[in-house]
Amino acid sequence: MINRQLIDPKSLVVVGASNDVTKPGGKVVKNLLDHEYRGDLFLVNPKSPEIQGIPAISDLSDLPEVECAILAIPAALCPPTTRYLATEKGVRAFIVISAGFSEENEQGAAYEQELVSIMEETGSSLIGPNCIGVITTTYAGCFSTPVPKLAPQGVDFISGSGATAVFIMETAVPNGLSFSSVFSVGNSAQIGVEDVLEHLDRSFDPGKSSRVKLLYVESIRNPAKLLKHASSLIHKGCRIAAIKAGASEAGSRAASSHTGALASPDTAVDALFRKAGIIRCYSRSELVTMGCLFMHQKPKGKRMAIITHAGGPAVILTDVLSDGGIVVPPIKGPAADRLLQKLHPGSSVANPIDVLATGSMEHVEAVIDCVENELDDIDGMCIIFGSPGLFSVEPIYDLIDRKMKQCRKPIYPIFPSLVNAGGEVERFLAKGRVNFPDEALFGQALTKYLAARQPTTDEHSLPNINRDAIETLLSKVDDGYLSPDHVQQLLDIADISRIPEAVASQADEAVQIAEQFGYPVVMKVVGPIHKTDVGGVLLNLQDQSDVKKSFAQLMKINSATGVLLQPMLNGLELFVGAKREGNFGHIVMIGLGGIFIEVLKDVQSGLAPLSMEEVDDMISHLRGKKMLEGVRGQAKVDVEAWKSLIMNVSALVKVAPEIAELDLNPVMGLPNRAIAVDARIRIEKR
Repeated sequence: MINRQLIDPKSLVVVGASNDVTKPGGKVVKNLLDHEYRGDLFLVNPKSPEIQGIPAISDLSDLPEVECAILAIPAALCPPTTRYLATEKGVRAFIVISAGFSEENEQGAAYEQELVSIMEETGSSLIGPNCIGVITTTYAGCFSTPVPKLAPQGVDFISGSGATAVFIMETAVPNGLSFSSVFSVGNSAQIGVEDVLEHLDRSFDPGKSSRVKLLYVESIRNPAKLLKHASSLIHKGCRIAAIKAGASEAGSRAASSHTGALASPDTAVDALFRKAGIIRCYSRSELVTMGCLFMHQKPKGKRMAIITHAGGPAVILTDVLSDGGIVVPPIKGPAADRLLQKLHPGSSVANPIDVLATGSMEHVEAVIDCVENELDDIDGMCIIFGSPGLFSVEPIYDLIDRKMKQCRKPIYPIFPSLVNAGGEVERFLAKGRVNFPDEALFGQALTKYLAARQPTTDEHSLPNINRDAIETLLSKVDDGYLSPDHVQQLLDIADISRIPEAVASQADEAVQIAEQFGYPVVMKVVGPIHKTDVGGVLLNLQDQSDVKKSFAQLMKINSATGVLLQPMLNGLELFVGAKREGNFGHIVMIGLGGIFIEVLKDVQSGLAPLSMEEVDDMISHLRGKKMLEGVRGQAKVDVEAWKSLIMNVSALVKVAPEIAELDLNPVMGLPNRAIAVDARIRIEKR
């Protein structure tokens, strides 16, 4: 839990304080002093009577009651020191910056667990161990630099890595990004990234709290908590971006189904972030750029004007925005003609609007006013303005600052001259502004920002499934792939439309089944997992002779135990699958199906349980979605029936967590229905 004593301590003690500012215990004291901590500050060091000009205490028994403690002492000393401070001195918030805990060895893990036990016994908060500390607008309780510019409406930043937190702040400071709080959770012994996010959600004040949250996450211990509080914060008007490290896997995992081959822990992270409304970033620069974007008003649409005095960067930005689906519309007509008359000869108002290298403050102002007041088909302005070093651009930067306050349409300042106009940029940032020094990074972030999905708002109205019937069926089967009979039973209970099928163990039995279904039929080998790979699927069999020959052929395949028959259907092959991914629960995946699914990988994923809103969104993002409407003479697909089937799969895996993998491939999309043709379900009980 996070308490007031951790966020806003009225008194604080540094145990292990030092005069040596190259040591954590010395640097944390320096940061507290440099950033004017206004509470009662106590320093403990048994050897030095004075630390950085402040009298020090040699023995903990001499301390008065204190609210918060920062520990910079050996790991072995942390548990007894923490217990004494919590029980004898009333400390209720601890920041343990010391290393040597679970990240090092078993003994360290035991120390760490003892710290957690003390927190639970005394109702205290613990950040760390093995972290750089905590920064809020009231104190800089960290041993690192830089301590960024602090403001109540700055970014709330949570990091699972201390070093990475430092590097992200180093990236942010030159861009002018301010911070409201920084939490480096280290080993997350008691409080992790999800717990800090929970606190920010529960304590959110619409009039006071920051609306921008940035995360650096190395592991997600509680996906449900992250989902709940991220979604809640976004619904309250916040914006969240995050880096999740560890996207790749060392080597490929063996997978026995299409779903298993397509899904991975990182797929689960993507699905979780989409469901929560978190924008995923992949670098420090991208995360910081996104944070800077969040500080601006969001444009109402995707139509941008680019205002510049330098053609090259404007072309680069135009390309990036256009590739990302943002429109840079041409400007023409009477408004364009009037604007052109106010600019130097040779200027262009086509969009990008180029005022030339000789453009003045008056020219830039004329362009901004025109875009703001006369061009209704423009939603925002990107102003690229640097300096060749001939004269100061400060008046133009001052103008842009004023216009940002006045204009309804957002203005994004892109000032690339960090050397020639370094002083002017610095003074612009001092006004509380941010800068986007790289037009391509800005463009990429803006396209991702404007394409981001909001967290779902509709209720998860899952189809009703007979849970008792599911449990009864699964109690009778062992781990592994279900038999065709059990697959059919499970799909029927879940009301998942499936093609009629039957298994034959003799040729005459196969003929009898085929005549009951009516020709043509499909025959598939039972036994091998990947039937197509071993030639185990035969299509469009027209009569008894075909069935008998095909039966003999299929039974010669290694591991064959029988032959499954189905009526032959023709339609668009679709795919629906689900995979259980650790504590994330089930990922549901959809796409165009058939044998090429793993090649084309036109697949969208979502975290169960899905809402109909999410299913609609997943289908809309398929590259081959046009095929659902019928192309080149093909019949269209009953999309509503496919949606219903997807929702039933989502409900099934929620009711039956024992399902490790579920593969419906293909699902035949027909004009009047969507029906599962081939199904595999693997059970893994816990």
